[in-house]
Amino acid sequence: MSTLARLRADLVCGIGLLTRLPTDWLARGRLPYSMARSIWCWPLVGALLGEAAAMVYAGLLQLGIAHLPAAGWSIALLLLVCGGLHEDGLADMADGCGGGSDRARKLEIMRDSRVGSYGVMALGLALLVRVTALAAMPGRTALLAMPVAGALARACMVVVLRRLPPARSDGLASSMAYLPVQAFVACLCLAGCTAALLLPTPRMTAACIVAALAAALMCRFARWQLGGQTGDVLGATAVVAECAVLTALC
Repeated sequence: MSTLARLRADLVCGIGLLTRLPTDWLARGRLPYSMARSIWCWPLVGALLGEAAAMVYAGLLQLGIAHLPAAGWSIALLLLVCGGLHEDGLADMADGCGGGSDRARKLEIMRDSRVGSYGVMALGLALLVRVTALAAMPGRTALLAMPVAGALARACMVVVLRRLPPARSDGLASSMAYLPVQAFVACLCLAGCTAALLLPTPRMTAACIVAALAAALMCRFARWQLGGQTGDVLGATAVVAECAVLTALC
């Protein structure tokens, strides 16, 4: 199978996993799909999502809409396109870690599709931080900051996936326990290059440092509370990292 076909298969996996966008137009013919190998394109998908949301925000500002409602609609677009995937993980992790007495019970709660009080509080705070941070930015700044935040947030997911063992033996995250080194390095390089190309050096440095701290914090917290990572941990990591980066850049 050609390199181009493999790259196309990785994009299909990345887009299909991280968004609710259709991939039929890209998935033509027999392709060598591999979720683990597709991690290299996660920052690319995150950057494109962030840029789309930023364009909505900047466009609404040009129409005379105030910053706060414009930011709200921009984040709403992200939730719609991603299907609330990462936010669902944040809510589940908050409920499990907040309500469980031991690791087994925490993992059991995280499997429950119902959202408890800890999950509601976590979602509310995450949405509040992202909307207000975006609303504090001019439109031109958002067009640069949002794709960087999206790319770094997805790279943080990969870091957690690489650093922690699976907390349970089943689930999507457990099937990606062994990541190709080349794909992991490409993921970090792509996220770093996105930040370097779009931001001046001081802001790029700040964004990368904050993202690294967010990933380290989530690794430490997930290991302490759950003994490893799950899909919910990865989703929560993306939200926390995006909140942190947007806060630093606003």
